[in-house]
Amino acid sequence: MSAAANKKLVQDIFAAAANPDPEVRDRALFIASLAEDAKWVVTGQYSWSRTFTGKDAILNDLHGHVRSRLRDRTRTVAHRFIADGDIVVVEAKGDNVTKEGARYDNDYCLVFRIEDGRIREIREYCDSVLTEKALGPFPQPAIRAAG
Repeated sequence: MSAAANKKLVQDIFAAAANPDPEVRDRALFIASLAEDAKWVVTGQYSWSRTFTGKDAILNDLHGHVRSRLRDRTRTVAHRFIADGDIVVVEAKGDNVTKEGARYDNDYCLVFRIEDGRIREIREYCDSVLTEKALGPFPQPAIRAAG
C-alpha cells in the first residue's frame, strides 16, 4: 500500500474509534486491521514498558487492563497524521476518566508500521509519569509454580 493509503487507514481507524458519540464509537476497523502477530511496544523504563506480542495480548492484556482502569466510553483523539512509506505517525490526546473520577488525558505519539493493509507494529510514546499516577503500575505476570 502507498503512504497515502496507509495514512487513510489509520485516519479511518481513529475517526471510528474516537467518534464523539459513544453510541457510534467503533473499534472494529482497528481490530480487523491488526495482524495476528502484531506488536505493541510501550517505550520507556517504567512498569508499563514492554512489548505486547500478538493480537490477543494487545486487545486483552494491554487494552483490557486500560479499560479495567477507566470509565466506559474511553477514547483517544488524533490531531496529526504523518505518513512515509509503511510508517504512519499519529499525535493524539486521550479523553478519559479513571474509575476513581480523575482525568486521564495523556498525550501520545504512536508510530504505526503497516504492511499489506495490516498493522504489524505500534510504538507508543507518552507521559509515563501520568500513566502510573492515573492508572497505577502495570501488573506483573503471575509466576506459575513448577511441577
